[in-house]
Order: sequence, then C-alpha cells, then structure tokens
Amino acid sequence: MQLKLTFDEIGKLIYEKTGKELPLMYGGPHTVRVSYKVPLMGPVGLDINVDRIDGGDIYLSYGGGKAIEFMVRTAFKQLEGRPEAEMLQLLDDNRLVLLLGKSPQMAQIFERVDLQDIHFDERSAMIDFAPKGM
Repeated sequence: MQLKLTFDEIGKLIYEKTGKELPLMYGGPHTVRVSYKVPLMGPVGLDINVDRIDGGDIYLSYGGGKAIEFMVRTAFKQLEGRPEAEMLQLLDDNRLVLLLGKSPQMAQIFERVDLQDIHFDERSAMIDFAPKGM
C-alpha cells in the first residue's frame, strides 16, 4: 500500500503547525530539498536523505554546509524538554533518526503495518507500507 502526499500538501501541513513556510523540492529518489528563509541570512537550502528504515525508525542524513549543521544543533537544543524531542535523536556526521514508534499514535499504527520505504518523485513524497505478516 502507498500513501502519496504532494510537496504542496506537506508544506501546508508544516505551515499550519509551525507558521513557517518550508518549500519542498525533489532532490532524488530518496532525497528531498528544503529551503528556509533565515532572517539576516536569506534563503538556506537543506538536502534530506532517507538512508534506511528499521521498523518505525527512519534514519536520515542531511547536507547543506556548516550553517545548516549549526541550525540543526540549535534546533535540537530548543527542543530539549518538549515531548517531540523524544522522537528525534541526533547522531554524528550530519545524521539523525526519527523515532516514530515513540509516538503513541504511531506505535498503534506500527502494530498493524510495516513501514517499508519513503521515496520521492518530482511533486510528491510516497510512503510504502504493508500489513503486518505480509
């Protein structure tokens, strides 16, 4: 089974939750490009790669230079103490893991389905999953 969301749909969801515009663009089969306007700096680009999926854990890597690395580390510090911080783990070498199974709602979903892949085309993100045991 596949869930397909356009980059526009994802952008609207992000804006509704954060009030920030984060345009998404295709960067490759497992890469999405994100741009963000940083005050006093202008637009900053970030490539996010889906490296692998292990159960409900999504291993990501990102690139964009020293400024991006600084911004990611700063964002992680700002998340400290918040519930969503439990779902993100910063690894070394521009890598992080999204621990979806830490969300009670997602844990219930993962009892029924296996997350298989996340990939992209020119306009969309696709999430492939299968019922447990198939």
